[in-house]
Amino acid sequence: MKNNKIREIILGKPLDPLKSETRHSMALVAFLAWVGLGADGLSSSAYGPEETFRALGGHTHLGLYMAIATAVTVFVIALAYNQVIELFPTGGGGYRVATKLVGPYMGLISGCALILDYVLTIAISIASGVDALASFLPLGFQPYKLWAEVFFIGLLIVMNLRGLKEAIQILLPIFLGFVVTHLVLIVYGIFAHASHLPELIPSTMAETTDLASHIGWAGVAGMLLLAYSQGGGTYTGLEAVSNNVNLLAEPRVRTGKVTMIYMALSLAFTAGGIILLYLLWGAQPVPGETLNASTFKTIIASMGLGGEVVNQILLVIVLAFEAGLLFVAANTGFLGGPSVLSNMAADSWVPHKFRYLSTRLVTQNGILVMGVAALAILWGTGGSVTLLVVLYSISVFLTFAISLFGLVLYWSRNRKKGTHWKRRWLLSALGFVICAGILAILLVERFAEGGWATALIIAAIAALCIYIRNHYRQTKQAIHSVDEVFASQPFGPNTEPVEPNPEEQTAVFIVGNSRGGGLHALLWVLRMFPNHFKNFLFVNARTVDYQAYGGEGALEQMRAEAEQTLEFFVDFCHSHGMAASSYLGFGTDAVDEVTRMCEEISQEFPHSIFFTSKLIFASDNWFTRLLHNQAALAAQRRLHLEGLQMVILPMKV
Repeated sequence: MKNNKIREIILGKPLDPLKSETRHSMALVAFLAWVGLGADGLSSSAYGPEETFRALGGHTHLGLYMAIATAVTVFVIALAYNQVIELFPTGGGGYRVATKLVGPYMGLISGCALILDYVLTIAISIASGVDALASFLPLGFQPYKLWAEVFFIGLLIVMNLRGLKEAIQILLPIFLGFVVTHLVLIVYGIFAHASHLPELIPSTMAETTDLASHIGWAGVAGMLLLAYSQGGGTYTGLEAVSNNVNLLAEPRVRTGKVTMIYMALSLAFTAGGIILLYLLWGAQPVPGETLNASTFKTIIASMGLGGEVVNQILLVIVLAFEAGLLFVAANTGFLGGPSVLSNMAADSWVPHKFRYLSTRLVTQNGILVMGVAALAILWGTGGSVTLLVVLYSISVFLTFAISLFGLVLYWSRNRKKGTHWKRRWLLSALGFVICAGILAILLVERFAEGGWATALIIAAIAALCIYIRNHYRQTKQAIHSVDEVFASQPFGPNTEPVEPNPEEQTAVFIVGNSRGGGLHALLWVLRMFPNHFKNFLFVNARTVDYQAYGGEGALEQMRAEAEQTLEFFVDFCHSHGMAASSYLGFGTDAVDEVTRMCEEISQEFPHSIFFTSKLIFASDNWFTRLLHNQAALAAQRRLHLEGLQMVILPMKV
């Protein structure tokens, strides 16, 4: 009881997953989705444009091409991912696209890359944010940066365990502060040089022609491509909406598309605008400062708002909002990562526990794993943003390339009139060429600088997933064989229902999806206790997991399937003249729901003994116990504490 009270104080009161108003209150409208899911993309403008501009070296005039290319690329990828939202309105994004359109194993690679992507989203955003904050503090703070990163990740874990919307509402002022401050600086910075804008294009073309005369057009193209790929981190986060469509308010597809428009406009304007500011204001690297910091310092000073102290305060406010947005972006990893894990759990690539919701209706296991993995990567890399960016960009563009290739295949196979398939095929193909090109350049240029680590991590995760899926497949086949053995059990001649008598001895069976498992328990009890029990009750507690809670009509379908299974057991007993009835419950924790229903049954039927089956593996170890929820043992312990008798019947598989 005391532990439950502490949990309630930290995480909040439990929510009822069956109430429609709960689902509605937690769903995100486009604006909140832009804040919660778009922060990842927008925050990349804190480091993506700088990487691009630095790669140009002394040929900064090429920045104009980069500004245009950056804005165009954002819209190409965003429009292509709008198709993902249309085709997969229940979410899943890159993982679902690759699985359905390319194949399950390419889906696995995409899913593993997405998991790493979201872990790195947390790690790099927190590390960059702490670096920004550390720049305002004395040098003596530097050794404590890693501990500060641990603190902020812990804080985000608690916020997300409390529930999605609460986390976003807290982070909303930071997001809006970043948008407003950077909008003002970009607009002022461009208009302050309005007199130079008409000659910018002719002078850039002239300088480019002059450069080509010295190194050749191939050299110019190579320089542009290298700078373009170096800034690949700018486009990260655009996939977040398609991965989390199930979190959006109805109508989800429309809400998702509006959110993508918000994201594309804000990122294209901010990232392209910052590169243009570098060009117009002659940005030069300053030791200990980012290009954003040095450029914004010059712009603020030119505004003439006050003395040096006022200018410094304004700069601190701008950079503080930038650091704050990076923390908001880190939160995106806690939204997207558990969603991908849940979708992969539905396909048995990862433990099924990642589908389960907590009392606050969030995927608690996924949130904890993402947080712990981010901490591990931060410790392993020492919080080095340079190394994290390499890992990050490769994992992101691997997912982009696979997803867009899947769209190309889809429109090649579905060339129907009225679907504008040619236009969509061309858009998908263009996006694929861009993303595959950036991925190839990054792998070649950055392989020795950390690219090998990305490949190794993704391969290791994929190998583990294949092992897990093989185990689940073998277990499913074994359970199916048990169902087949008991499928031939004949029904009796009786057609009239027999109502249970509360005063008689009662056998209560806790059953699941397997009819064979339930019949195994029933026949075992009849054989071991002949003519002892007069009532036979069947209890099924269904877990409202991530897919059931988020999918359209999924709860109703789950209820219908459960009722059909229970009806089978009751009809079987009635056909043999045995009194029988059934009970069905729904909750986020099957053990809690089973305990609640069994306590109510024991009050109505005081002479009750509870039975359930448990899978017994020939080679049982900690890993198989991790993959299966051990609900039977947990329920037995809870019922024994309540003074109720429960017997677990072994079922070897």
